[in-house]
Amino acid sequence: MKDILYAPWRNEYVAGQKIEGCVFCHISSNAKDDASLHVLYRDEHCFIVMNKYPYTPGHFMIIPHMHTDKLEALSSETWLHVSDLAQKSVRLLKEGFGAHGVNIGMNLGETAGAGIAEHIHLHVVPRWQRDTNFITSIGNTRVYSTDFEKIYKRIKELVPKYIEL
Repeated sequence: MKDILYAPWRNEYVAGQKIEGCVFCHISSNAKDDASLHVLYRDEHCFIVMNKYPYTPGHFMIIPHMHTDKLEALSSETWLHVSDLAQKSVRLLKEGFGAHGVNIGMNLGETAGAGIAEHIHLHVVPRWQRDTNFITSIGNTRVYSTDFEKIYKRIKELVPKYIEL
Protein backbone atom coordinates (compact mmCIF):
# COMPACT_ATOMS: atom_id res chain seq x y z
CA MET A 1 0.00 0.00 0.00
CA LYS A 2 1.33 3.42 -1.00
CA ASP A 3 1.11 6.37 1.36
CA ILE A 4 -0.32 9.53 -0.18
CA LEU A 5 0.64 13.05 0.83
CA TYR A 6 -2.25 15.32 -0.16
CA ALA A 7 -1.49 19.03 -0.78
CA PRO A 8 -4.54 20.64 -2.45
CA TRP A 9 -3.03 24.13 -2.51
CA ARG A 10 -0.41 22.86 -5.01
CA ASN A 11 -3.09 22.24 -7.64
CA GLU A 12 -2.81 25.80 -8.92
CA TYR A 13 0.90 25.25 -9.63
CA VAL A 14 0.21 22.05 -11.56
CA ALA A 15 -3.02 22.96 -13.35
CA GLY A 16 -2.61 26.74 -13.53
CA GLN A 17 -1.93 28.83 -16.60
CA LYS A 18 1.50 28.22 -18.12
CA ILE A 19 3.66 31.19 -19.09
CA GLU A 20 5.28 30.99 -22.51
CA GLY A 21 8.91 32.08 -22.72
CA CYS A 22 10.95 33.28 -19.77
CA VAL A 23 8.79 33.37 -16.64
CA PHE A 24 11.02 36.02 -15.06
CA CYS A 25 10.77 38.31 -18.09
CA HIS A 26 6.98 37.86 -17.95
CA ILE A 27 6.97 38.94 -14.30
CA SER A 28 9.37 41.81 -15.05
CA SER A 29 7.15 43.23 -17.80
CA ASN A 30 3.77 42.79 -16.05
CA ALA A 31 3.86 45.10 -13.03
CA LYS A 32 0.06 45.38 -13.17
CA ASP A 33 -0.08 41.71 -12.12
CA ASP A 34 2.30 41.98 -9.16
CA ALA A 35 -0.22 40.67 -6.62
CA SER A 36 -1.17 37.59 -8.63
CA LEU A 37 2.48 36.94 -9.54
CA HIS A 38 3.49 37.33 -5.88
CA VAL A 39 5.93 40.18 -6.43
CA LEU A 40 7.12 41.64 -3.16
CA TYR A 41 9.04 44.62 -4.53
CA ARG A 42 10.22 46.15 -7.79
CA ASP A 43 12.35 49.09 -8.92
CA GLU A 44 14.25 50.09 -12.06
CA HIS A 45 16.96 47.41 -11.63
CA CYS A 46 15.28 44.37 -10.09
CA PHE A 47 12.21 42.79 -8.59
CA ILE A 48 11.71 40.44 -5.66
CA VAL A 49 9.24 37.59 -6.10
CA MET A 50 8.14 34.68 -3.94
CA ASN A 51 9.38 31.30 -5.10
CA LYS A 52 6.36 29.24 -6.18
CA TYR A 53 8.26 26.06 -5.31
CA PRO A 54 9.87 27.12 -2.01
CA TYR A 55 12.39 25.17 0.03
CA THR A 56 10.92 26.71 3.19
CA PRO A 57 8.09 29.17 3.93
CA GLY A 58 9.22 32.67 2.95
CA HIS A 59 11.66 31.62 0.19
CA PHE A 60 11.91 34.40 -2.41
CA MET A 61 14.22 35.51 -5.20
CA ILE A 62 15.87 38.79 -6.21
CA ILE A 63 15.89 39.03 -10.00
CA PRO A 64 17.36 41.66 -12.32
CA HIS A 65 15.03 42.89 -15.07
CA MET A 66 17.79 42.27 -17.61
CA HIS A 67 17.35 38.88 -19.26
CA THR A 68 20.70 37.15 -19.05
CA ASP A 69 22.16 33.86 -17.90
CA LYS A 70 25.52 35.51 -17.20
CA LEU A 71 26.24 37.21 -13.91
CA GLU A 72 29.24 38.84 -15.54
CA ALA A 73 26.91 40.56 -18.06
CA LEU A 74 25.17 42.61 -15.37
CA SER A 75 26.30 46.18 -14.91
CA SER A 76 28.14 46.86 -11.67
CA GLU A 77 25.30 49.16 -10.69
CA THR A 78 22.71 46.39 -11.05
CA TRP A 79 24.87 43.79 -9.27
CA LEU A 80 25.54 46.17 -6.37
CA HIS A 81 21.80 46.84 -6.17
CA VAL A 82 21.05 43.09 -6.06
CA SER A 83 23.61 42.81 -3.24
CA ASP A 84 22.04 45.72 -1.36
CA LEU A 85 18.60 44.10 -1.68
CA ALA A 86 20.06 40.80 -0.45
CA GLN A 87 21.37 42.50 2.72
CA LYS A 88 18.01 44.16 3.33
CA SER A 89 16.21 40.89 2.63
CA VAL A 90 18.29 38.99 5.18
CA ARG A 91 17.46 41.64 7.78
CA LEU A 92 13.76 41.42 6.86
CA LEU A 93 13.73 37.65 7.28
CA LYS A 94 15.68 37.63 10.55
CA GLU A 95 14.16 40.65 12.31
CA GLY A 96 10.72 40.83 10.74
CA PHE A 97 9.94 37.20 9.88
CA GLY A 98 11.76 35.50 12.75
CA ALA A 99 14.17 33.34 10.75
CA HIS A 100 17.10 31.95 12.75
CA GLY A 101 19.33 31.99 9.67
CA VAL A 102 19.18 32.57 5.92
CA ASN A 103 20.64 30.79 2.90
CA ILE A 104 21.38 32.98 -0.12
CA GLY A 105 22.74 31.79 -3.42
CA MET A 106 22.70 31.55 -7.17
CA ASN A 107 22.88 28.52 -9.43
CA LEU A 108 24.47 29.83 -12.60
CA GLY A 109 23.55 27.54 -15.47
CA GLU A 110 21.64 24.30 -15.76
CA THR A 111 24.72 22.28 -14.87
CA ALA A 112 24.97 24.23 -11.60
CA GLY A 113 21.37 23.35 -10.73
CA ALA A 114 19.44 26.38 -12.00
CA GLY A 115 15.78 25.50 -12.54
CA ILE A 116 15.37 28.57 -14.76
CA ALA A 117 18.85 28.80 -16.23
CA GLU A 118 18.18 31.44 -18.87
CA HIS A 119 17.62 34.30 -16.38
CA ILE A 120 19.84 34.70 -13.33
CA HIS A 121 18.23 35.04 -9.92
CA LEU A 122 19.38 35.12 -6.30
CA HIS A 123 17.58 32.80 -3.87
CA VAL A 124 16.91 34.08 -0.35
CA VAL A 125 15.80 31.22 1.90
CA PRO A 126 14.84 31.66 5.57
CA ARG A 127 15.89 28.87 7.92
CA TRP A 128 14.94 27.81 11.43
CA GLN A 129 16.52 25.53 14.00
CA ARG A 130 15.47 21.94 13.29
CA ASP A 131 13.69 22.83 10.02
CA THR A 132 15.42 20.07 8.06
CA ASN A 133 14.26 16.52 7.67
CA PHE A 134 14.78 13.63 5.32
CA ILE A 135 11.47 13.69 3.42
CA THR A 136 12.90 15.98 0.71
CA SER A 137 15.79 13.60 0.09
CA ILE A 138 14.14 10.20 0.24
CA GLY A 139 10.50 11.05 -0.42
CA ASN A 140 11.06 13.58 -3.21
CA THR A 141 8.50 15.72 -1.36
CA ARG A 142 8.66 19.15 0.24
CA VAL A 143 6.66 19.90 3.36
CA TYR A 144 5.34 23.45 3.46
CA SER A 145 3.99 24.05 6.94
CA THR A 146 1.80 27.07 6.23
CA ASP A 147 -0.31 28.73 3.55
CA PHE A 148 1.67 30.33 0.69
CA GLU A 149 -0.69 33.33 0.35
CA LYS A 150 -0.48 34.12 4.08
CA ILE A 151 3.32 34.09 3.92
CA TYR A 152 3.30 36.32 0.81
CA LYS A 153 1.05 38.87 2.52
CA ARG A 154 3.10 38.79 5.72
CA ILE A 155 6.39 39.41 3.92
CA LYS A 156 4.82 42.01 1.62
CA GLU A 157 3.77 43.96 4.73
CA LEU A 158 7.40 43.95 5.92
CA VAL A 159 8.84 45.33 2.65
CA PRO A 160 8.24 49.04 3.41
CA LYS A 161 10.09 48.75 6.72
CA TYR A 162 13.09 46.70 5.54
CA ILE A 163 13.47 47.06 1.76
CA GLU A 164 12.07 50.50 0.93
CA LEU A 165 14.25 52.33 3.48
